[in-house]
Amino acid sequence: MSSPFKSATTLTTFDRTETDGSYSAVIDSTWTIGPKVHGGTMLAACAAAAKSQLRGDDVQPLAVSVSYLNAPDPGEVALTAIVRKRGKQVSHVDVEMTQGDRVAARAMVTLGRPDVDAPRHEVQSSLSSMPVEPPAETEAIGGDHPMASIVHVARGCEMRIDPTSAHFLTGKQGEPEVRMWVRPHEGDEADADTYALFALMTGDICAPVTMNRGMFGWAPTVQLTTYLRRQPAPGWLRVAASSTVIGGTWFEEDHLVLDSTGAVVVQSRQLAMVPR
Repeated sequence: MSSPFKSATTLTTFDRTETDGSYSAVIDSTWTIGPKVHGGTMLAACAAAAKSQLRGDDVQPLAVSVSYLNAPDPGEVALTAIVRKRGKQVSHVDVEMTQGDRVAARAMVTLGRPDVDAPRHEVQSSLSSMPVEPPAETEAIGGDHPMASIVHVARGCEMRIDPTSAHFLTGKQGEPEVRMWVRPHEGDEADADTYALFALMTGDICAPVTMNRGMFGWAPTVQLTTYLRRQPAPGWLRVAASSTVIGGTWFEEDHLVLDSTGAVVVQSRQLAMVPR
């Protein structure tokens, strides 16, 4: 399939007025981590519902803040969107995702027009020195790769992990930072709206950085806020995830995403639970 992410974020409309609407999406098993739907994909589906409800062809979800209540199974989810403000530059839409009788996530989505001009000021990150494309010897996450049996999202896009940052793959420990290259399939990259949603999804794409500290297992995201800074250019996205404080129960994880031109396209921060 050339557009697997578009399939996951394409909505069926059941009812829509100027202020609220009801939608559904079918998120298949491709977009899962283990048996449950990937949190970044849930965030992107909520953003798609907000954009659909606003009916704004020239706006994108600039900020999406999600609280995760339950981890849904792959399959159909329902989304309810309520417009809180329609503005000339900024609009706000609340979205609730449910599956059956369980609320899976609640999102606050801020919509507007992303930046297109060169930044007036920018601090260069270490990610900018990462090669624009993964070196030829870098293994894809798939087949016999040790992450393939858990990271099913790698079936829906191209993913390469930087082995110099993924210490856990060789049984070692290191700094809590993991770097990756990610690229959507051709059809998803060609569609601007889908590519923007895909970029938002990559704000939650890396393996938990706690693994580099020898802490393995499910690290559930409790709250995630992701910013879309600009429309990504075609090509590989470079992604870095890092943490500054890993506590006894909680840790924060930040994602930074650069496109093929070196522009910052996505920033995110989540609060997650340390694996037990």
